[in-house]
Amino acid sequence: MSTRLRRTPLDRRQFLAGVAGATAGVMFGGPDLLRAARREVVIGGRRVKVVDGHAHCIVPEAMEVLKDTPLARSISAALAAPGTPQVISSDRIRQMDEQGIDVEVLSINPFWYSAERGLARELIDVQNERLAAVCAAHPGRLIALASIALQHPDLAATELQDAVRKHGMRGAALGGSINGEELSSARFDPFWAAAQELDALIFIHPQGFPEIQARVKGNGFLSNVIGNPLETTVALSHLIFEGTLDRFPRLRICAAHGGGFLPSYAGRFDHGCLAFPANCTATNRKPASEYLKQLYFDSLVFTAEGLRHLVAECGASQIVLGTDAPFPWTTTAVDHVLGTPGLSDADRIAMLGGNLISRLRIAD
Repeated sequence: MSTRLRRTPLDRRQFLAGVAGATAGVMFGGPDLLRAARREVVIGGRRVKVVDGHAHCIVPEAMEVLKDTPLARSISAALAAPGTPQVISSDRIRQMDEQGIDVEVLSINPFWYSAERGLARELIDVQNERLAAVCAAHPGRLIALASIALQHPDLAATELQDAVRKHGMRGAALGGSINGEELSSARFDPFWAAAQELDALIFIHPQGFPEIQARVKGNGFLSNVIGNPLETTVALSHLIFEGTLDRFPRLRICAAHGGGFLPSYAGRFDHGCLAFPANCTATNRKPASEYLKQLYFDSLVFTAEGLRHLVAECGASQIVLGTDAPFPWTTTAVDHVLGTPGLSDADRIAMLGGNLISRLRIAD
């Protein structure tokens, strides 16, 4: 394996793209961009485009839509703060450059599943329009996944169609459940049908697991470090065992945080159905472990052994880079992939960007 890094100064065209972003409601400091250096990743003598499939942002204009509504009062003050790192700024682009990330796939963490239909439609329209404008101001650096109000499934299907066809978005982001209802519910099938028809990537990101809150109080941030991957595990498991992935076999789903605990326990899922077949009478057509090849997982598992195991269980073709930016989980996601022993150059190229370049039709 041969990997190296090189840094290049930002050119005039990139600087002007940053200035153009200010007209789309994005904050930029021109002189800072001129001083920045952009890290480039080279593997086997080839410049590799690096794509971060798990990056978050917010659209400040959404707060105007929510003003004086119950939903606004329930949102964290940090989300509404003008200076939050989730607002795309020159700092965000600089951090991408420093880490060697060429493209971020942006999504907004869902907070709107309690919104009634009219408010949900207005909020989603604003978020998707503004996020599309932010990405348009940074061609080649930012692309977007749509916000979707899945609590209204027919509306969600229409929102996804508009996002892909009108705004050029590459898919949508969902929470791990919708007001306590599993994503595998037949009520959501109109949305899944639209996602399959559009060949859209659906990114599942947990929003917490309220049912276990009494058990995860205290030290260790357990509500997140256990609760978030657990919600993802449950969501994916239901999509498998309730037959959603069989009804829609061409769905393209990517799960945050390495897919939670599912990749590590797929063998137990399989054996549970062998040992206790009466409890596995759902419509899934193959063992649970075989569906891992139908799903994508981000690389946010932190250790070399964790990533090696994820590759062994799912295959390098199913893993994409993830940082959870701007949340401070990692600044070394690229080095994590480059430094994990036992991976081939082809594995590293696929995970760092190749899989998403192909899946999301990103110019290579």
